[in-house]
Amino acid sequence: MTNLQTETTNPINLQRQQHLINFIERYNQRTQTSKKLAQDYRQFLADNKTLVDFNPTLKELFYPIVAKTSSGTKIVDADGNEYIDLTMGFGVNLFGHNPLFIKEALFTQLEKGVQIGPQAELAGEVAQLICEFTGMERVTFSNTGTEAVMTAIRLARAATGRSKIALFTGSYHGHFDGTLAKKKLLNNPDSIPISPGTPINFVQDILVLDYNNDQSLELIKTHAQELAAVLVEPVQTRNISIQPQEFLQKLRKLTQVLDIPLIFDEMVTGFRIHPGGAQAWFGIQADIATYGKILGGGMPIGVIAGKAKYMNAIDGGIWHYGDASYPQEKTTFFAGTFCKHPLALAAAKVVLDYLKTQGAGLQDKLNILTSDFVNKLNNYFDQEKIPIQMASFGSIFGTASVTNDESEKNTEAAIVFDLLYYHLLFRGIMLRGNGGFLSTAHTQADIEQILWAVQDSVEELRAGYFLP
Repeated sequence: MTNLQTETTNPINLQRQQHLINFIERYNQRTQTSKKLAQDYRQFLADNKTLVDFNPTLKELFYPIVAKTSSGTKIVDADGNEYIDLTMGFGVNLFGHNPLFIKEALFTQLEKGVQIGPQAELAGEVAQLICEFTGMERVTFSNTGTEAVMTAIRLARAATGRSKIALFTGSYHGHFDGTLAKKKLLNNPDSIPISPGTPINFVQDILVLDYNNDQSLELIKTHAQELAAVLVEPVQTRNISIQPQEFLQKLRKLTQVLDIPLIFDEMVTGFRIHPGGAQAWFGIQADIATYGKILGGGMPIGVIAGKAKYMNAIDGGIWHYGDASYPQEKTTFFAGTFCKHPLALAAAKVVLDYLKTQGAGLQDKLNILTSDFVNKLNNYFDQEKIPIQMASFGSIFGTASVTNDESEKNTEAAIVFDLLYYHLLFRGIMLRGNGGFLSTAHTQADIEQILWAVQDSVEELRAGYFLP
């Protein structure tokens, strides 16, 4: 039971409870179809699609907004309410929703058909473009980011003959069992599963190290002969404020000296922070990198790109017609019916062509827009003495620190933050939990509307005694 549900005779708590009752009633009325659909289909649909954690105090608000249409920066829900979207497909929609140039490419491909089985017409061309952007030597395609990371790990293990993988606290690498690990003990890199359903043997070869900590480099040295790879989310979407260029450069030098493959998980940062991703931004070339999100233009896609010595395990390596050459490298297992899906590749091709035409100026302009937006938010929070600080990395933004401690998720502070999230939704601003993404479709008018919604939400929370 939270503090909000105790001491009901306390005048402040009574004011808070009345605020909750009134706000929940207004919010439920505004989004009644979304709530009804959640209730009607809960028996059939097992669904975790909500951006805040369940809390009994806010139970009547706990349902996802059902989207009906989208265009540019706007989403319209099942009740006809319009939102400025900052979720942006969790990083997918760099150009906003439903951009014409991607839609036309998809229509063109649909007219040609969706051929599954034969080689996709655009597979080679898209692979070549990705190599051109990233500096990698070879590419293969999967359907999701989770599959891409899983395959990258398998390629590293196949090439090195080793089993252990090092990854870092706070990182997210999809929902493959082999990465769902956390530290067993605070000062011990040995791991245990993060949740039920993942057997301990799936993570027994995972070392979980502290990010941006030189002690982790020493542990990598200690386990060098066992490590098949070090897996990094260069700027963690859960901890945007940590942007450790010096640490990453030390890590790159160390893994080169020790001959340990370095895998960059660039699902979110790839093509967003810079045309060459976080690797170009930080001046690092990883051995293997995984991409997706932006690349698919809204279609599901995963990409594994890397040096030939690792990627050759997909097909046996380079060979030519008309001579005695043949695939000489050992291969590992890789498959997927929908890999190289024609629609995904059509979208990827037009996205890459567009990014190539626009050049780095596209990302630069968007990065500046986001930095200015975050500065305005932080100035407001400072002036109003609100204990929230935002950080940005390119066009990604979020709170400067986020707890992963389960014991802190039902605290009063967590409830207040969740209430701010719902107050913003009520005012037509759709966040990604503790932050979000700006797109090239977002305008200064959108920014001004978001800032107004934040200020108005804060004032209402103050009136309800949730903020001082």
